[in-house]
Amino acid sequence: MLHPRKPCYGVSFSYIVFILSGLGNGLSTLSAATFKNMKADYVTFEEGSRSSMSRSLIPESLVDELEKQDYVTSAAPMGATMATVLKTTPSNESEKVDITILGITPGSFLEPTIIEGNPLNKDKSLGVIANDTLKDKGFKIGDTLTIEGSLEEMEIIGFVENETYNHLPAIFTTLDKWRSIQFAAPGADNGIKNPVNGIMLQGENIDPQKLNDVFDNTEIVTKADAIQGMPGYKEENGTIMMMLAFLLAISAFVLAVFFYVLTLQKSNQFGILKAIGASNGFLGKAIVSQVFLLSLTSIVVGILLSYGTALILPEGMPFTLDIKLVVIYAILLLVISILSSLISIRKITKIDPLQAIGRIE
Repeated sequence: MLHPRKPCYGVSFSYIVFILSGLGNGLSTLSAATFKNMKADYVTFEEGSRSSMSRSLIPESLVDELEKQDYVTSAAPMGATMATVLKTTPSNESEKVDITILGITPGSFLEPTIIEGNPLNKDKSLGVIANDTLKDKGFKIGDTLTIEGSLEEMEIIGFVENETYNHLPAIFTTLDKWRSIQFAAPGADNGIKNPVNGIMLQGENIDPQKLNDVFDNTEIVTKADAIQGMPGYKEENGTIMMMLAFLLAISAFVLAVFFYVLTLQKSNQFGILKAIGASNGFLGKAIVSQVFLLSLTSIVVGILLSYGTALILPEGMPFTLDIKLVVIYAILLLVISILSSLISIRKITKIDPLQAIGRIE
């Protein structure tokens, strides 16, 4: 009854939804991939830091005390700072590359899996492991990195993948090396012995409020809250979600109008069906089933087109469309399509069979 050759509207909307969600998720992943990847359940910050690494400074000595608490299975300190490293090009010019330096304890659960080279070694403070996107900029194992405005140097000994922080490639080093970079200026550590920005905790049944009552000047939050506390992450993600919400709302409106117009065009045919005994319930089920099949086909085609487009996107463009997102948006689009068809069903129930027959030419 509905025109089977017009699923292109649904394909267009589903394609746009999946493409935008993939780009948006890729952008947010680029902002907080390291936090999302780390095998931690909770994060300890300085009280009043609003769950932000950049505003938090606590002593590393808290690690031992936290590990003694109920349900805390492991704790690992971490420090983060932005920097610019210099790389000498073949023409002897210095190329500047922005990075994030993350200080961790070698061998802790915060150290990512190596895909090339060697892991961190506490006895080799110069050695660092870097995100593999730096290879695209010409970096390789054995390269020495000089930090702009500093005498500190680092040597790449290994590469990891999908490790970015604040949209920048992450470089992992020892905490001592990170401190020598972050607190080079006298008094920058606020008088704290062995300062870190945060301490990551493992343990599924940890009670953050109870731990906050035990320790002074701490703010323990879930990993999800810590991700939301990253500078600009919440605002960036909120903007992307608002765009998708508007797109879904527009999709609902356009699809409703599309199905309604199709119903008007075939109102005489529905009238004939009613005249020969078809009930409103039967016609309603027929409409919903056809809308369901058209929408499902459009969504599947949209998904395939989205993954196909991802294959030809520039390598530097972030695009992450995981199965969970695909399922969520597919269900949303399917529900929106079916709900949009309810207006058409209401119109069918009001069709007068005699008037419809009278319009037949």
